[in-house]
Amino acid sequence: MGDKLKIKLSIADRVYPLNIRPEQEEGLRKAAKRINVVIKKFEQDYAVRDKQDVLAMSALQFAAEIEQNQLSSTSELQEAETKLVELSEMIKDQLN
Repeated sequence: MGDKLKIKLSIADRVYPLNIRPEQEEGLRKAAKRINVVIKKFEQDYAVRDKQDVLAMSALQFAAEIEQNQLSSTSELQEAETKLVELSEMIKDQLN
């Protein structure tokens, strides 16, 4: 295992110390920044001041985004599979 890196991330005005692998740092910092941007947007757009509410709304937004991406990926894979089956049938027909 590699050496652990100690970093501090600030999310919703709280600091979280983490021990991570160096290759995780960029992704975690970008994620924390994105979370803080979403929190600010919810606070401004909906005048929400309760951090728990804002964090819950942010979590819901991120989870919904992940679920939608998975549904889209599944749909795209099914469509690609259908096209491959059709192409395979066309090739078989041409070879016979």
